[in-house]
Amino acid sequence: MILLRRLLGDVLRRQRQRQGRTLREVSSSARVSLGYLSEVERGQKEASSELLSAICDALDVRMSELMREVSDELSLAELAESAAVTEPVRAPVRPMLNSVSVSVAGVPPERVTIKAPAEAVDVVAA
Repeated sequence: MILLRRLLGDVLRRQRQRQGRTLREVSSSARVSLGYLSEVERGQKEASSELLSAICDALDVRMSELMREVSDELSLAELAESAAVTEPVRAPVRPMLNSVSVSVAGVPPERVTIKAPAEAVDVVAA
């Protein structure tokens, strides 16, 4: 199961780390306790819109940018999750080979046989 709070926390942490800032700096600037911000970043707490706004302000990041990045992460997580639960890929079935006799000038027909998948051979009348 995909948890939105975990994706949101991951994106917030990356934003903070890109800026080279500590949890303490951002928590102080956002007026959020250090422990609570840490729990939000680890996806253990759901952040309210007011809290997200304060954290975004502290990080100088638009909330729309944050949510866009979360949305992209969510799309990738959904794709990965759906790929993991789909039916396993079976070994490819080899198409049956068809024998085709071809007449070549100067060569008896029984000596020339082409074996190929039917859909791979184009027959052109001469």
